[in-house]
Amino acid sequence: MKALYSPKCEPVCGFIDENSIHALLKKTSMPDTGRVRKVIEKARSLEGLEISEVAVLLNCSHPLLLEEIFQAANHVKNEIYGKRLVLFAPLYISNLCKNECLYCAFRASNKSVKRRALSQEEIADEVRYLVGMGHKRVLLVAGEAYSQKGLDYIFKAIDTVYSTRVGNGEIRRINVNIAPLTVGEFRDLKACGIGTYQLFQETYHRSTYKSMHKSGPKRNYEWRLSAIERAMEAGIDDVGIGVLFGLYDYGFEILALMQHIRHLESVFGVGPHTISVPRLEPAEGSTVASNPPCPISDLEFKKIVAILRLAVPYTGIIMSTRETERMRTETFALGVSQISAASRTNPGGYSSDGPSGAQFQLGDHRSLEEVITGIVRMGYVPSFCTACYRLGRTGGDFMDLAKPGLIRNFCLPNALLTFREYLEDYAGEELHAVSGEYLAEHIEEIPSAGRRKETHKRLDRIGSGERDLYF
Repeated sequence: MKALYSPKCEPVCGFIDENSIHALLKKTSMPDTGRVRKVIEKARSLEGLEISEVAVLLNCSHPLLLEEIFQAANHVKNEIYGKRLVLFAPLYISNLCKNECLYCAFRASNKSVKRRALSQEEIADEVRYLVGMGHKRVLLVAGEAYSQKGLDYIFKAIDTVYSTRVGNGEIRRINVNIAPLTVGEFRDLKACGIGTYQLFQETYHRSTYKSMHKSGPKRNYEWRLSAIERAMEAGIDDVGIGVLFGLYDYGFEILALMQHIRHLESVFGVGPHTISVPRLEPAEGSTVASNPPCPISDLEFKKIVAILRLAVPYTGIIMSTRETERMRTETFALGVSQISAASRTNPGGYSSDGPSGAQFQLGDHRSLEEVITGIVRMGYVPSFCTACYRLGRTGGDFMDLAKPGLIRNFCLPNALLTFREYLEDYAGEELHAVSGEYLAEHIEEIPSAGRRKETHKRLDRIGSGERDLYF
């Protein structure tokens, strides 16, 4: 049995320099129009931005300039990833937790939440439900406690997810959001065949972090901050980071996030595969979640998404179902490239009724088919693609394709192939009706004539019963 590591020391993570962040925000507090437009123009070239340039955009509030930032973010996202939107679902297997995080319903002292760690058969039931919807990738999530089974519980759960099939359906890639591990434990996790390891710092502001995490392993700021490095040292080259916006000033958080990214790039040569942008939402028994210390307006939230797309153009930006349908659809044009759909944040929430034990309140309650129909109507391409993970296009190899926008030559064809699978195996009449000539129209957007021809052939093969075809 593998036990969770309980850190006794704090690694030194001096790359988050709070003084320099505050000084930079003050220095750029009133950027002139010319300076803002110069930064925007640079961002449109897919170069990314320096931290000082990000600060300039953060301090921009003029409506016309904000609209130019939004338009530039849309341009960059389309140049890198095209019109495809990757879909996934979170799979919560446990809400047991040792931590006392004031914003989270899972915190140890919250007696109003029914605690549950799913058995392997219950996990399989959840997977069957997700596969029955049409999902192909999940984000496995667990609280920071695994009863007596330790980390072996997570490893077994991963095996259960991969081995559960329903008809033509299966989960082809599991991304994982669990507590920080040692390098050795991360190596064991990688050996399970995961995709991305995801971990949010929640807030990079040290005093706020301490005040929000009263006890438990998560109170150790440095151990959590250094976890992504340990994961990458262990060979997990696709990692996901993020901030829980609303705990502290969003300008500070974004610049600290940028310091984290630049640190990873300097040490490992690559930055994060994904960045998540959750906002605080109400959570059962939490006054902090219902009354954020630093609330984020909708306009500020859209600004956050757009600036991150310009600053780190190669990364996937993830939007969860915390947000409403309206906000989610508005951010598609600002840089979001991955979304969860038909989510549940409580263990057993898919296969059983009721929200009991949920981590936070959801804003978008649509079914997967309703989400996909909305995506199609807006002219985007829903994607369940997992090809890059399975072909080794990860880490530096992925970045070499993403940074100049070459990854789009794989993203669009693979999105169309997985969407055809969905249409064949799961879609109802309404979605079939709105799809019509949709596939043929988007095939014409594939730059390479040879790739277009081969995509046509593979779409026909899927129509004839073949599955899991990809470039």
